[in-house]
Amino acid sequence: MDASTSQAVQAPTVKLLIDGQLVESQTTQWRNVVNPATQEVLARVPFATPDEVNAAVASAHKAFKTWRKTPIGARARIFLKLQQLIRENMKDLAAMLTAEQGKTLPDAEGDVFRGLEVVEHAAAIGNLQLGELANNVASGVDTYSILQPLGVCAGITPFNFPAMIPLWMFPMAIATGNTFVLKPSEQDPMVTMRLCELALEAGVPPGVLNVLHGGEDVVNAICDHPDIKAISFVGSTRVGTHVYNRASLAGKRVQCMMGAKNHAILMPDANKEQSINAILGAAFGAAGQRCMAVSVLVLVGEAQQWIPDIVEKSKSLKVAAGTTPGADLGPLVSCAARERVESFIERGVAEGATLELDGRNPKIDGFEKGNFIAPTIFSGVKPGMSIYDEEIFGPVLAIVSADSLEQAIEFINANPNGNGTAIFTQSGAAARMFQEEIDVGQVGINLPVPVPVPLFSFTGSRASKLGDLGPYGKQVVLFYTQTKTVTERWFDDSTLHQGVNTTISLK
Repeated sequence: MDASTSQAVQAPTVKLLIDGQLVESQTTQWRNVVNPATQEVLARVPFATPDEVNAAVASAHKAFKTWRKTPIGARARIFLKLQQLIRENMKDLAAMLTAEQGKTLPDAEGDVFRGLEVVEHAAAIGNLQLGELANNVASGVDTYSILQPLGVCAGITPFNFPAMIPLWMFPMAIATGNTFVLKPSEQDPMVTMRLCELALEAGVPPGVLNVLHGGEDVVNAICDHPDIKAISFVGSTRVGTHVYNRASLAGKRVQCMMGAKNHAILMPDANKEQSINAILGAAFGAAGQRCMAVSVLVLVGEAQQWIPDIVEKSKSLKVAAGTTPGADLGPLVSCAARERVESFIERGVAEGATLELDGRNPKIDGFEKGNFIAPTIFSGVKPGMSIYDEEIFGPVLAIVSADSLEQAIEFINANPNGNGTAIFTQSGAAARMFQEEIDVGQVGINLPVPVPVPLFSFTGSRASKLGDLGPYGKQVVLFYTQTKTVTERWFDDSTLHQGVNTTISLK
């Protein structure tokens, strides 16, 4: 039985954050936060009541009146302080993340660090939130634009990056002058709460950042609340589509980053050792629980002969608790997640794929109750098989074959998802053809996980995304602001006697 759904035990409670205060929820509905390597209950997380949701939004709505007028330099300094605090607490944040989510300690530090990069970018908001001015668009007339905050914004974040993805959202929303209501994953909210506490310590005023916990009811309340103007979401396609449709019908601005099926092409001219190492790291790191994980490997031409090398290298990866030195991948986040991945492996065999490496039921000394699955590899995979058509979200790599680069590109473009893709080659011409012809929003060349740094934006596409603008970077400044355009004239004595202008022209 999954400990997260078992009866209540003695454990600390995760608090709500409302109006600058950590508040004990009055709910009767709780969920256990469980260490996926041991099944130890770490904490109990509340599912917020409707009154608590309304209180958080009301606090944010009230705080917006003054926060929106806070000087941009004062807002930036808060994030300078926050990035310092995150650096000082990096080890503790990573340890907390590993305990509740399961990923290895080095990977947990990477989770925090990639979020820290966005905090650093938020500290540069003075250069990012600039408008434009055109002088003398007509005689004595100037036109300029202002990027103004929207109001109360909200974020709904997934379990797989409990530090990075909340940090994608609230720093940029707040830096641009909005207030924020965050709903982190109920599976691993502790590190998210710690980051929000550091934000308060850095100087975020009461009401500017609020945190609610919960499930579907809280998500629906966020989608429906009339005072929330914009919602950022990262998670599954099913939930993301629901959030996008419901919130859009309520008149909100919405961005949803959703499911993926990321393909990597391995060309026969690629550096074999480096390429296989990179691909397996992207396929099996974080136990495959990344929206940018490589879940499909397309072997082109003679590279199809490398399957034994890929399998042998995968066997060398160390599966262990995230705290174990040298661990390459830790457990899946929950018993339910492990059972789901195991069911996909069973279906892959039943549907005719070749199971090259079976990672089910690994023996992990000292962690027999953990949600572990070792690297698993299928070859002979085809569209129509469950392991190809659906996002598995586990350490399962599907291998397909192509005769040429053109065929591989056509194969990838036929998949509805468009989060990320990569090619491994030593040919500039092949790389150029790939990046030009591939219909996927984020492309890696000899790099398996092409998540952009915050100087750019996250640009997943097609079925992996709903909404026009992506998280962080320049696009999210536009997402969290409304452009106001001002056309301005000041009269002097020479313009007093021009008469009535009944035309559309500016005179």
